[in-house]
Amino acid sequence: MPMKKIFLLHENKDWSRPLEMALAEIDVPHNDWYMVDRVINMSLAPPDGIFYNRMSASSHFRGHRYAPELTSGLLAWLESNNRLVINGSNALRLELSKMVQYSALKEVGIKSPRTIAATNDSGILEAGEFLRYPIITKHNRAGKGLGVKLFQNEIELKEYVYGGKFEPSIDGITLIQDYIKAPNSCITRVEFVDKKLLYALRVDTSDGFELCPADTCEADSPDKMKVDSSASKSIKNPKFEIIEGFTSLPISQILIPRMERLMQNIGIDVASFEFILDKDNNAFVYDINVNTNYNYQAERRSDISGFTAVANFLCQVSKC
Repeated sequence: MPMKKIFLLHENKDWSRPLEMALAEIDVPHNDWYMVDRVINMSLAPPDGIFYNRMSASSHFRGHRYAPELTSGLLAWLESNNRLVINGSNALRLELSKMVQYSALKEVGIKSPRTIAATNDSGILEAGEFLRYPIITKHNRAGKGLGVKLFQNEIELKEYVYGGKFEPSIDGITLIQDYIKAPNSCITRVEFVDKKLLYALRVDTSDGFELCPADTCEADSPDKMKVDSSASKSIKNPKFEIIEGFTSLPISQILIPRMERLMQNIGIDVASFEFILDKDNNAFVYDINVNTNYNYQAERRSDISGFTAVANFLCQVSKC
């Protein structure tokens, strides 16, 4: 049987390029479907093939405001025509809303920080009073840690909400959360391919909350380029580092089966989960990334490649 073509649905060419290279390396036929200003003729049947959804919640940050909505409609069209979609409609729904993510986490017994959703200024302030400080605010629909702010008291929060620097979420929903302080200023990102653990990544958060692992994210601004070329970002003290022996840790033995169950429940094949440990070693998952990226600097110090693993998974699926 000939291999089925893989269609890559995305809005970020820089993020898509490494996967296309990995697919080409093992001769998997594929086609790029760039979901920006695309025409979808729903009166026709979709082409035969396998469709891999990599739409990002942060697309608006790159000027692609309506790419997720267009992709949502396209996925419904594909699924109604019985096309095989990797990370389909339910996965995209979860990608675009942290409220949806936290509900899914609760169903499988995974803790997330106490969270209140608000759509107006007074609601944000009431949430801060209820949770008690310190608290963080974040966007319900975001990515790369966009919109994450830490507040130590009500005065700071009021200045932000009523000042000129308030950043509204693109969907109008601001989340207010307990601030979980990690004793070592690190979070853990757990990567899955084909619903199976690939590896866990330790991420240094001492420089802030924008934690996108894609190598292109490291050069989004001149300031970041200066920081990343400094001694603090040397190989000796990397921002991203694969954790050796992660599966032997007690916390992983609790979390991994529950994360796998969530992926099964929603219909997710490729994803990452980000969690933080508090001073008592309690794990709180605060983000699920269905459009996951991988960090070359971390991977080259090991024998694992995320995009190679995804390409091999798609290769196996395309032979069905």
